[in-house]
Amino acid sequence: MTIRHLRIFLAVYKNDCNVTRAAESLSMSQPAVSLAIRELEDYYGAKLFERLGKHLSITQAGIMLAEYAASISDLFESMEENLRDWEKGGKIRVGASLTIGTQLMPEYVRAYQERYPGVEVRVKVEPQEYLEEKLLSSELDFALVEGAVQSPILEAHQYMQDHLAVICSAEAGFQNGQVISFEQFRKMPLLLREKGSGTRDTVDQVLAAAGFAADPVWETFSSAALVRAVICGLGTAILPFRMAAVPLQRKQVTEIRVEGLEFSRYYSIVYHRKKHLTESAANFIELCRNYEMDYPISTYNG
Repeated sequence: MTIRHLRIFLAVYKNDCNVTRAAESLSMSQPAVSLAIRELEDYYGAKLFERLGKHLSITQAGIMLAEYAASISDLFESMEENLRDWEKGGKIRVGASLTIGTQLMPEYVRAYQERYPGVEVRVKVEPQEYLEEKLLSSELDFALVEGAVQSPILEAHQYMQDHLAVICSAEAGFQNGQVISFEQFRKMPLLLREKGSGTRDTVDQVLAAAGFAADPVWETFSSAALVRAVICGLGTAILPFRMAAVPLQRKQVTEIRVEGLEFSRYYSIVYHRKKHLTESAANFIELCRNYEMDYPISTYNG
């Protein structure tokens, strides 16, 4: 059994157990792929695929092997990349959910590259559900996210607390920091991030605990768009404080507090539980953990 056997097996598994498509993706002949699978089955004495009608289906033994094979293949690829790029410092692949990618990731990467100029940092900023998929398929080394992690195969470690601000137009008649009743808040038109975002998950959880389901008049993936809509007097938004800090300083918006509600959350560093984190990746994670102490965090200027 070799790493080649495992890669062929994974190609069949990832192509919906279709040997023909797997062979095409590997630029191999179909008989060569079938032979490699038979050799694996003979080696382990276990059936990895079974034929149901015209289609192959993976067995329980095959599912177990797929978990090990993905981890082994990932480790092997990581070894190859890091040893081949040893003099240059290697490469890390980092994911960030939208808010973190907008507010913090550029500063993290700049600070990291100042410390470790030989390391190549590749970043993907996407909704959290896509980041989790990429972590599970080993397309990312780790990710920084706002919401709760869904997959039990991923480890999440909180590294930073975030405060969500409730903001309304400066012309709405409220004083900065003024506490309003929950009944007043319920009557306000809400401008919120899209369903599935970390910010929206936090808002929905807090409101659900108070017995209220939000029915926003605006939903968008852009926090900057929400700030502009608030400035224009279109409603009340709940978003990360740093996104609203500059408009608050300019007195374009007002931050209010709602009696009985506290909108806060933690950002998390997430990676596959079987992922081998290189020294370069560990250094980036450590920088994120200590960033607030070592560097001033700027506010988003829209």
